[in-house]
Amino acid sequence: MLNKELINTTVPAVGLKDKVQYALQLMNENRVSHLPVTDGPEYAGLISEEDLHQSENRHWEIEQLEQFFFPLSVKEDDHCLSAFQLAAEYALSVVPVVNEKNEYIGALIYNDLFRFVSDLMNLKEPGGLIVLEIPSNQYSFQEISRLVESHDARITQLNTSNNAQDGMMQITLRINQSEVSGIVETFQRYDYHVKYYFGEEQYQNSLKRNYENLMNYLKI
Repeated sequence: MLNKELINTTVPAVGLKDKVQYALQLMNENRVSHLPVTDGPEYAGLISEEDLHQSENRHWEIEQLEQFFFPLSVKEDDHCLSAFQLAAEYALSVVPVVNEKNEYIGALIYNDLFRFVSDLMNLKEPGGLIVLEIPSNQYSFQEISRLVESHDARITQLNTSNNAQDGMMQITLRINQSEVSGIVETFQRYDYHVKYYFGEEQYQNSLKRNYENLMNYLKI
């Protein structure tokens, strides 16, 4: 699933001329601790509740706190795991979504991202998750399946999405083994771009901490 498909339409944004008090009110009403800031159609940055409280006057305009803006966002046509990664890494309650022109499209909610990932991984059953990216004209289910099965594993779920602008395809694989690092290495040897992967084994992976956060969240 792409980021633009999971946008939460209830999340508001604030403009540069909006007041600090108004932004705090929106955060309270929507139970979030971050809000996207826009400058017309363009995305200006992300402001946190903590930084809003740094203002000396609740009637200040948001632009007076520009030094606190976080330049964090995800592209609308990227996989939702990119937003999940960003949210977990920076402890964001809201992840802004932009297009290629840096125009604000909408926002994703942290809890929605966790639910999406847990549903995607079907965490009631053991297994791992791998997201590949290749040119659409190079897609071969037979080859992908063969590479997975070479590790005595099998694909239990496969989803694809195409980017018409650059001709790239993202392939999300659900694998019936929780140890996927060996499969990842095989894909890389065959020149597949592995964008994300999740598994339970102990290995060096930039998303390992996010996976553990997800596990802890789901145990609550």
